[in-house]
Parts: sequence; C-alpha cells; structure tokens
Amino acid sequence: MRTPTAWTGAALAAAGMALLAAPAPASAAPTPSPGATPVTRAGTSFLTATGVATGQPVRVDASTGDHLYWSFPASAGERHEISATVTFPKARSGTSTWTVEVFDGLRRRQSCTAGAQTPTVAAAAGSVSLGCTLRQVRSWAEPWSADPLPGTYYVRLSVTELPEADLGLPIDVDLLVGADGEGSRDDGELEAPLVPNTKAGTVLAAEPTAAPVEEETGIFDWLPDLGSRWIWSTVGGALAAVAGVVGFALTRRPRRP
Repeated sequence: MRTPTAWTGAALAAAGMALLAAPAPASAAPTPSPGATPVTRAGTSFLTATGVATGQPVRVDASTGDHLYWSFPASAGERHEISATVTFPKARSGTSTWTVEVFDGLRRRQSCTAGAQTPTVAAAAGSVSLGCTLRQVRSWAEPWSADPLPGTYYVRLSVTELPEADLGLPIDVDLLVGADGEGSRDDGELEAPLVPNTKAGTVLAAEPTAAPVEEETGIFDWLPDLGSRWIWSTVGGALAAVAGVVGFALTRRPRRP
C-alpha cells in the first residue's frame, strides 16, 4: 500500500514528465513597424549590402541564383529574428534548397538558435519560408570567442542546390528583421562596435620627394649589384673552374718512366 508521500512523489514525477514532453511555445514572427518605408533593393556583396532597420519590411524582385545582401545595426541586449519568404511566380523543374545566413561585423558566420535556416522546397511549391533567430547580443566577449557583439550584421539569402534549368527564373523575396530584449547584463562594455572600415583612404595630390642621398665610394664599389643574377652566376662559374684546375694540378700523381 502506497503512503501519501509516495503518491505525492509519483504525482510530481508525472507532472514533470508532462512538462518535458510538452512542446516549447513557438516564438512569434517579427512584425513590420507602423509607417516603416519598405526597402526594394538588395546588395550583391558585403560591401554593397543594403541597410535596413529592425521592423522595416523588404520586398525585392530577383532571379534564382542571385546572392542577396542586407545589413542592420545591433545593440547589446537585443535578440534578432530574421524571417524571409521566397515566392516563385513560374513553375520549376525540380527541388531546390535555400539558405539564410547571418554574419557579424567581422564577417563571422553566426549560428541560429531557431528557424528553418536551410529548407528544401518541392518543384510544385509556390513559396518557401526561411528563418533565423540569433543569440542575444553581448556587450563584450573574449577575443577567442564567436559571441555576437554590438555592431553591423549582414544577412545573405541564396540558393545552394537547384536544377541548372531553373537558374535565372524570377523570384519575389520578402524579408523582415525583428528585435526584442532589454539591455545586456554583462559586466563589461565593448570599446567600439564591430563595423568594418569600408571607406577608402585619401589619394595624395603629389608624391612626396625624398631628400637626395650622397653616394659614398669605397673599395667594393666595383662589385656588381647583388641583384645582377647573371653576372654573379658567370663569376661564380669562372671561379669554380679555376678552383677545379688548381685542385687537379695539386693532386695528380707524376707518371712513372
């Protein structure tokens, strides 16, 4: 016969198992900010990435096979979620695999904690949804770690696998970057955001002239320049031949009568 304590323990164990078995609540998809101006462009590299703000919708017409780039600022304590939808206006001949990737200001690829980052879509499907939830941005981190830090982040949307016949077909891309979270609780502060220097240096109007150097003469000035490879090769060969002749003359034995 079970005691009340045993029944209580069994009930708590069953409740714990039920909680573990229950699915985790799905995070809400980001929503556009009221009155935000839609972005209709995308870059083709990190240097030409189109800047977007959190909550600013993106609507771009592109072609299958294009690499599309966007950038957005991230502050400490924020947790960003990227959602994208690729729509196919025309029929395709086979399945294709799409991917959304996020990089920080040092071009380090950041891992996603949730979302369909690399989904495969069937040929008959009219669209495919992608998503990536980033880790919370920290205010500082060790130099050897790859923790997300404040600065500029880049989003790259591309197709990784598809039939060659489908290359170049038109697509419609909808993308949105959402952010939530409070300030970071890390005991530290980043000295400067991770933003790459994309500004070229200034071009000098005229080359600076160096002061004339007086040439000094010495006993070795008659030697050829060390860069004159052919001259030194010839001199070395001649010296080697002379050394061989002298060595042979010194070591040969006299003939017997």
